[in-house]
Amino acid sequence: MTTIDTASTVTTVSANPAPARTATATTVLLCAPEHYDVTYAINPWMDPSVPTDTALALEQWRALRDTYRSIGFVVHEIEPGPGLPDMVYAANGATVIDDVAYSASFRYPERQPEADAYAAWLSNHGLRVVPSTHINEGEGDFLVVGDVVLAGTGFRASVESHHEGSRVLNREFVTLTLVRPEYYHLDTAIAVLDARPGQERIAYLPSAFDTASLAVLRERYPDAIIVSEQDAAVLGLNVVSDGLHVVMPVQAGDFAEQLRASGFEPVQVNLSELLKAGGGVKCCTMALRFSQPTILSPTAVPIATTPE
Repeated sequence: MTTIDTASTVTTVSANPAPARTATATTVLLCAPEHYDVTYAINPWMDPSVPTDTALALEQWRALRDTYRSIGFVVHEIEPGPGLPDMVYAANGATVIDDVAYSASFRYPERQPEADAYAAWLSNHGLRVVPSTHINEGEGDFLVVGDVVLAGTGFRASVESHHEGSRVLNREFVTLTLVRPEYYHLDTAIAVLDARPGQERIAYLPSAFDTASLAVLRERYPDAIIVSEQDAAVLGLNVVSDGLHVVMPVQAGDFAEQLRASGFEPVQVNLSELLKAGGGVKCCTMALRFSQPTILSPTAVPIATTPE
């Protein structure tokens, strides 16, 4: 086993044979944490009495951005908004599928202005943006797996947003109920490892779900990787994968070994500063699913005025 260590990024490669995996073209939107701070508490991770280091957050975020580029991702950036310390968590801004963006509608007022900022960027870059009339926080609770969207509820997204999102994005939404406050978004309790239809693979933490939701996951994904409490507790499931490379926290060591055994290539980064606000790799990353995934349309499409 060989480990490559840099200041902020650690990549570990197993020498043992493993099942073949295929990387798919991936385009993402990021937001630099220029205004990052923890000045309020809207999840159990946040404690305004704990000092934050914006310079360190920026350094770690840049390492994440550079890691994406090194494995072939197309990376776009949105301008950070002053007074929006959580805008770095780009995944929460919208859900994008096939050139349509279903916008966020944040539960807490501190984050609500982020929705318009992300909607404007997406519209200006060629997406048809449909505003939500129900509470949802983008890909925090909406995870695309194959032809369905796994949709979380319990703490942030409403069930009504599942119905609306399904109509807007023309996908089946599968409702899953979260029961542990520290796993307040679905992307903290489920990792999508391979989203290709027919090749779906996920990992998850069973104790984060109610009984009915756990039964759904076991039926749909019998080969899922079950992650330990210890790895989940460092947001080890908050990952971004292209089907081969899994960008994940360096702190989740056992999960990395599980991934290698299943043929994935863990690419581990350290976002310890951003973890103070309850965010990790996936939280920082909005997937842009275009009809032509690596090309942004130069023609802006106005923001829709009514949901479809």
